[in-house]
Amino acid sequence: MKKLLIALAGAACLLTNLSAAKADQLQDIEKRGTIRIAVPQDFPPFGSVGTELQPQGYDIDMARYLAKQMKLKLQLVPVTSANRVPYLQTDKVDLVISSLGKNAEREKVIDFSRAYAPFFLGVFGPKGAELKDPAALSGKSVGVTRGAVEDMVLTSVAPKEAQIKRYEDNNTTLSAYLSGQVQYVATGNLVVAAISRQNADKAPVPSFMLKDSPCFIGLKKNEPALKAKVDALIEQGVKDGTLNGLSEKWLESAAACQPRRLRFGHDGATSFL
Repeated sequence: MKKLLIALAGAACLLTNLSAAKADQLQDIEKRGTIRIAVPQDFPPFGSVGTELQPQGYDIDMARYLAKQMKLKLQLVPVTSANRVPYLQTDKVDLVISSLGKNAEREKVIDFSRAYAPFFLGVFGPKGAELKDPAALSGKSVGVTRGAVEDMVLTSVAPKEAQIKRYEDNNTTLSAYLSGQVQYVATGNLVVAAISRQNADKAPVPSFMLKDSPCFIGLKKNEPALKAKVDALIEQGVKDGTLNGLSEKWLESAAACQPRRLRFGHDGATSFL
């Protein structure tokens, strides 16, 4: 019996060691030589397909920055708001860089890096028809992307009389507003800035803010080595001006949608100027 217990204890120890080894995703990525990063394809200026049918945007450049600094080949994996977290959970990608906001529900299933880009969510609509607060949405129609942070926040503050219309991706949500299917749209300030550059006549203006929601990189739970590496590269990018350069390149816009600059406090937290 004693020998059996020793054998079982040894087997348990071996399994624990194997699990620990398997759990080090950073080593697996480095051994593979390629990092798989989920990015948006329908969400300018964070990610879209350019005129030469190549991916472009803030998140695309951020993915390229990380891969270059880690000396790895980059595999870009297009995702939507609905499937980006499941792709991470099912090992289809190593990181999610897709204008990802942090909330309590997501923190239960994935981990987050330091913030890497400024962003706020709000309700936007026609100039001259601005709304002061969520209560003013009563009897109004508002479009939002299903499952996005703005969907959750809007749902929690909108009155019952508001007509919330949900769409499966950002392009469809924006198209619904621009084509008059909804009166207002819940989205990010930088998305509106992109519309302003492309179609100034139809660009919505801010009504009220839903949430100050900087962007984070999503990682699998309990991958401390990978998280430390990503956080260190974000900090490096802030200090050497790389990330502020990306903000100026992709997020520069007029009025309420101007980019803020990133900095690190004494506690290591990212903030925006």
